[in-house]
Amino acid sequence: MKRLLATLAAASTFFLAGCGLGTAGGLIPSGELKGDLADIDLDGANISIGSKNFTEQVILGKIGAILLESAGANVKDLTNIPGSTSARQALEVGDMDSMFEYTGTAWITYLGNADPVPGSQEQYEAVKEADKDHGLTWLPPAPMNNTYALAISEQSHAQYGLESLADIKGIPTSEQTYCTDSEFLARNDGLLTMLDSYGIEQPPRDRIRIMDSGAVYAALNKGECTLGSIFATDGRIKSLNLTVLEDPELFFPKYNLAPVVRTEVLEEYPEIKDLFAPLSELLTDEKMQELNARVDVDGEDYTAVARDFLIDEGLLEA
Repeated sequence: MKRLLATLAAASTFFLAGCGLGTAGGLIPSGELKGDLADIDLDGANISIGSKNFTEQVILGKIGAILLESAGANVKDLTNIPGSTSARQALEVGDMDSMFEYTGTAWITYLGNADPVPGSQEQYEAVKEADKDHGLTWLPPAPMNNTYALAISEQSHAQYGLESLADIKGIPTSEQTYCTDSEFLARNDGLLTMLDSYGIEQPPRDRIRIMDSGAVYAALNKGECTLGSIFATDGRIKSLNLTVLEDPELFFPKYNLAPVVRTEVLEEYPEIKDLFAPLSELLTDEKMQELNARVDVDGEDYTAVARDFLIDEGLLEA
């Protein structure tokens, strides 16, 4: 089995490169695990861990990679895969062994459900059960909820007084401009479906600007659009004084975070569950915003931020 995993890890490079999926890679630092993690031994295990290509995901992938490397595993870093669907495909076909994923994304986007399951724990349990058929095991979730949301700038908030998504109706359609990324525009839990759900007339397509998700925050701040799609745990919300619009109809699903591991790999290396267990308590909305801000606002390196987090939380020796 370990030889098979080594083969799959090597093959992942071919698959990802062949599909045009660039990854972050780079040196994975290791250290001495502390506390309850000190006795975990993954010496000789070949395990790949990946992420999608936005700040939070890369930080989380680096956290997982450092933990695995520090436990003695030979880790292949597949962080920074473009797009949710590509990352999920790599996980399902076995070209990636593990990643951190969001319950709402899995339930709506991957599993094809139209409606979210009310309640964070209930949504998690539904996803966990459904993904057994895909050979994937969801480990215990963290409290952080990186839901999608719409935000407005300080200037637009003063001009229009928006507090919730329902208030968008009060803006003339001719004055509604949106900044969003292509994935959020196309998702069935995304922009257009949300507008329909709230009974808001969709603007002409030339009033929807498509850009990288990370560019939306600056575009909002510069007044290039009235509203923008954001992630609720992004560190730039606070630094740019953006207002996140409330979602009174609870349109957006819960996007609680959890490690997802291929069941075959977890059965071979059950220690992975214990290794990632502390994260289920430590990764809160506030903590994730702080980590994201260190990269997006302060310009720090993903890996350095991940390592500092593990040291500060007492999981890794300095």
